Amino acid sequence: MKRRTLLASAAAVALAFSGTAMAEDKTKVGFVFVGPVGDGGWTTEHNNGRLAVEEAFGDKVETVFQEKVPEGADSERVMTQMALSGADLIFTTSFGYMDPTINVAKKFPDVKFEHATGYRQSENVSSYSARFYEGRAVIGHIAGKMTKTNKVGYIASFPIPEV
Repeated sequence: MKRRTLLASAAAVALAFSGTAMAEDKTKVGFVFVGPVGDGGWTTEHNNGRLAVEEAFGDKVETVFQEKVPEGADSERVMTQMALSGADLIFTTSFGYMDPTINVAKKFPDVKFEHATGYRQSENVSSYSARFYEGRAVIGHIAGKMTKTNKVGYIASFPIPEV
């Protein structure tokens, strides 16, 4: 996950640089996090990607973030504020941010948006995801080999399409 987050962040920032009018302008990249930066999981890894972008691009990029943003109206407000404050690229890092991302992107056609795990896209909205199915397939195979009843089950963490 960490490597994929870094690669997605770096690729998106590179795309944002290609559209910047003047080479000496800083690209401002915003990150909307659903959890706290120190959660040890999803948000931590996205924040590690943010920090890697800062390290890789130095003074050519400025990053900003907002953590613990609930899905829904609050996320739309935060995204709008980031766009109004000059963000060139905004990462919306939760599936539940999909509709708010699309809504805000319509209002800010010059801002690029990268949405985690969603399926809706538009002219200025792309989505990214990890290959969650790979680990799940391995675990399923192991469970199948261990079962005494020839039955296995799966408990999904969240009721969303990627599960």
